[in-house]
Amino acid sequence: MLIHWIWLATRPNLHERDKLALLQYFHDPEDIFYAEADAYAAVEGISREGVEALSDKSLKQAHAIVRECTAKNIHICTFGDAAYPGRLKNIADPPVVLYYKGRLPDLDSVPVIAVVGTRDASAYGMNAARRMGGQICKCGGIVVSGMAAGIDGAAVSGALSADGIVIGVLGSGADIVYPRSNRSLFDDTERYGCLISEFPPGTPPMKWNFPKRNRIMSGISNGVLVVEAPHKSGALITARQAAEQGRDVFVVPGNIDVPTCAGSNALLRDGAIAVSNGWDVVSEYANLYPEQVRRWDKPVEAAGFTGNVMAAAAEAEKELPKVAQKPLSPGKKRCSDRKNGKITIDKSDAPPYSDIQDAFRDLPEQERTIAQLIGDSEILVDELIAKAALPAGSVLSALTMLEIRGIVRRLPGKRVAIKK
Repeated sequence: MLIHWIWLATRPNLHERDKLALLQYFHDPEDIFYAEADAYAAVEGISREGVEALSDKSLKQAHAIVRECTAKNIHICTFGDAAYPGRLKNIADPPVVLYYKGRLPDLDSVPVIAVVGTRDASAYGMNAARRMGGQICKCGGIVVSGMAAGIDGAAVSGALSADGIVIGVLGSGADIVYPRSNRSLFDDTERYGCLISEFPPGTPPMKWNFPKRNRIMSGISNGVLVVEAPHKSGALITARQAAEQGRDVFVVPGNIDVPTCAGSNALLRDGAIAVSNGWDVVSEYANLYPEQVRRWDKPVEAAGFTGNVMAAAAEAEKELPKVAQKPLSPGKKRCSDRKNGKITIDKSDAPPYSDIQDAFRDLPEQERTIAQLIGDSEILVDELIAKAALPAGSVLSALTMLEIRGIVRRLPGKRVAIKK
């Protein structure tokens, strides 16, 4: 019953992974509700405090939430419902209940892109976010946003201006508008998309809720686009979680002299995909959604800004002073010396090649299995999960460790390969 789903979702001292473990053990929240304390203790990972929380059989709070949702026209989607986003189910810690206002589309049948960035954005970042949000929708995608000020709001504005669908993921109840300055965007998002939250109605926007909701933003998305973000930014948390979940991470390159671009530019150094228009992002999923994806890379006007993001950056670069190259030590060659129009690279100091397969023997069993399944070719993460016959969270965790060890590299289009 719905009431038991809400009861489970509101149990304190239980992580979302614990709730998922309980569902896998008992199969139904009603069975969890009627179980005894010793049965809870038999589930791996459930703490003594968690057992105490599950032993509280009061449904008063759950009934109050249902009444409030009915009064405020807030819909409830449980982990067991067919409408629950499939991609979100496959993360390590999905919420067991989602509350939403508006219309929840089928998020697994079209490209879904989360657009994130700083609240203190530059004019360049705001214009780029509006443009990218609009073009992603024109290319057939859906925009996901945290609905904050700055980059979030600009991307939503661009998407709505392009008659697109926006999914707002909130760090408060679905009935709470925060920040208040974005009220009109909240209203339009509810009208043309939906506002989602794992928190019951009336939950205030507490600061610790926002990092938690970021996993949902990346979890329902195919990829995350970072437009502008400093080193200490919630947008980078979303990007990190996206990588851990096997999602693509895209970045709009920013000015290297602007602090609010330092974090996003660092992602490019770490292997994120550089993009300059919405088609660069959505085209990554053309093979997955051939009927939904359509090319659209025309300029989208946004607050006086038109044209390509990279072209605007190039114009700005013309005004920067030229920097002389530092002389090289005798006998050294510059890696960018050109001969006949081609780049030549000095490999004289490169270490000898060693077969990475030899390292598989020393890996933990689960990581070794994943590495062997990847083999010598590229493979889709979803295909790898199916081949491994392991929980998606376990496969993604193993991939993260293999990436840290320098054995696996992530590729565009949710693919991975062994580094050679």
